[in-house]
Amino acid sequence: MKRVSLVFTLALAAAFSAEAATAQTLKTIKDRGLLSCGVSQGLPGFSSPDDKGNWTGLDVDICRAISAAVFNDPTKIKFVPLSAKDRFTALQSGEIDVLSRNTTWTLSRDTSLGASSTGVTYYDGQGFMVKKSLKVNSALELNSASVCVQTGTTTEQNLADYFKGNNMKYEVIAFGTNDEAIKAYESGRCDVFTTDVSGLYADRLKLANAADHVVLPEVISKEPLGPMVRHGDDQWFDIVKWTLFAMITAEELGITQKNVDEMAKSTKPEMKRVFGVDGNLGEQLGLTKDWVTRIVKAVGNYGESFDRNVGAGSRLGIARGINALWNKGGIQYAPPIR
Repeated sequence: MKRVSLVFTLALAAAFSAEAATAQTLKTIKDRGLLSCGVSQGLPGFSSPDDKGNWTGLDVDICRAISAAVFNDPTKIKFVPLSAKDRFTALQSGEIDVLSRNTTWTLSRDTSLGASSTGVTYYDGQGFMVKKSLKVNSALELNSASVCVQTGTTTEQNLADYFKGNNMKYEVIAFGTNDEAIKAYESGRCDVFTTDVSGLYADRLKLANAADHVVLPEVISKEPLGPMVRHGDDQWFDIVKWTLFAMITAEELGITQKNVDEMAKSTKPEMKRVFGVDGNLGEQLGLTKDWVTRIVKAVGNYGESFDRNVGAGSRLGIARGINALWNKGGIQYAPPIR
């Protein structure tokens, strides 16, 4: 009996030791006084800087929400612009704490790249943009087309699968950055530009005559986009994951930037848990009782962020579609905070 007890004690000690060894990200961030967030090199609606270097976008709001949850300040962030090719290296090396850069959640990225996807901020799919002058109405009419694409993304494989699956020929013209690819398309070096549909709407705004270009109706892949963290730190994984879930839950419960203080006075059991009046859920994450309040005050709920950056209140004007809440006709869904 003593031997069994000793084995159990040693196993428990080893488990606690392993947890202590890996749960360092939050401490590192607090000691540094800044969250290091990897973003795109400029994708309107998702992550892009203005002429003064102020970053905005749906992906940027996730970083600001995390900073608010940790520091009660959404501005304690260093934004690190990254190409598609360099983004995972930056995450693996510790240069960034979280990658929030229109990045698709795939099995191989969860396994071979040492990254952990924490949820979906935007359900997307790959599409095609062409000049209206080509008089093309469907991607199935693109046989023998030349296609501009950014290298180092899932886009290239999806493109190959689609054309091969439909017995069509095509020529790939690949570029290291998204801006290089879109500029090449605009200059006529290729017939077609392909990326996620959300990216097509964003990139069309960069063109001199946006109205001269059309996004074709076909969506050829599943591209669930969301933030990623490094493998090995469950606490940090939970914080990033539940920051997104807090924003989605807030929308579902009708909690907004404007009414959050009033809603925090609710006596409903679910509200009391969300706002930290009952229980210690925030402390279990390594945060404070008012972690949800901090997040919503900083960036609003998920719907507010979506509308402001990519939806009806933005230049992109993208409909919520499947990114609507599960009870509003979409598939956006958060596990319960309890």
